[in-house]
Amino acid sequence: MFKTNNLVKIALLTALTTAISLLVIIPVPAMNGFVTLCEAGIYLSAVLLGPAGGFWVGALSGGLIDILSGAPQWALFSIIIHGIQGLLVGYLYQKLTSSFKLSMSLVLGSASMIVGYFIATMILYTWPAAMASIPGNLVQTVFGSLVTIAMLKGLKKTSFNPAKEGN
Repeated sequence: MFKTNNLVKIALLTALTTAISLLVIIPVPAMNGFVTLCEAGIYLSAVLLGPAGGFWVGALSGGLIDILSGAPQWALFSIIIHGIQGLLVGYLYQKLTSSFKLSMSLVLGSASMIVGYFIATMILYTWPAAMASIPGNLVQTVFGSLVTIAMLKGLKKTSFNPAKEGN
């Protein structure tokens, strides 16, 4: 299944994603809300570790963030949504061959998160609340995508090159 090396990477990236999501909260006054770096951690994990790593980091960090932030009603939804998000980004990043594979992976991963939380919000609350969740989730995923792209560009300039790392 997983080698010890990969389990350690998954555990470290889960802890990092959870920590940065709970500690780095950027207010967005226009939406009366905030964004975190959750997506950046999930996307980076998916690119570096592939679909399985992206799934586990997304699922584990998504659930932990909700439980630790006092929103346990969202935990099961977040486990499923962020797990699928990480799996999808990791899978597409490995399978697509175009020069836009990172962008396409991030766009489709973002779409899965927005749709997932739209459905979850309809289940937990109402149709209008689900509609109102779209702009905030869009900002969250765009921000996470931009941070991921910047982090990957920075990593490529170092001796650590994600494209050459094995899973």
